[in-house]
Amino acid sequence: MSRIGKVPVKVPEKVKIAIAGQLVKVEGPKGKLDVAFNKGVKVEVKGGEVLVTRPDDTTASKSLHGLTRTIIANAVHGVTTGWEQALEINGVGFKAEPKGKKFIFTLGFSHPISFEPPTGITLDIQKEGKSITVKGVDKELVGSIASKIRNFRDPDPYKQYGVKYVGETLRKKEGKTGAA
Repeated sequence: MSRIGKVPVKVPEKVKIAIAGQLVKVEGPKGKLDVAFNKGVKVEVKGGEVLVTRPDDTTASKSLHGLTRTIIANAVHGVTTGWEQALEINGVGFKAEPKGKKFIFTLGFSHPISFEPPTGITLDIQKEGKSITVKGVDKELVGSIASKIRNFRDPDPYKQYGVKYVGETLRKKEGKTGAA
């Protein structure tokens, strides 16, 4: 049995869970999420807990067991407390600023980058445009948007400027030594 898959997902009081076919609908104070699951596993709600079981010990069922449980647990966490990913901008003149629903990133290119986050995602900008926090209820979408923003200007290994995750350590490369 999967070590992760057999652990029940505890459902807080303020969260409602409904199962409709191959879809788990999770609703909480922060929002709603729909999680689709495969036919290779069975999901049921019993006494304030979500249980994920598998019908047999085939390789496909084993691989889906823990995955489905983790995705449902992430959805429950997302609708109760939410997910967030912090980014920081390093570089002279590099910044991000809100402009209506869009955000303008000035990252050393000849043009500013305009970005409008999808529905369900909020961007908080602090420290005069040098720090960004991506917030939302869907963990996958939060990570995807944070990755997209990071890819606007990947961190430079030589001068250490660009957009990086908070806590990400960059290995600084040494420049040319000029030995001739």
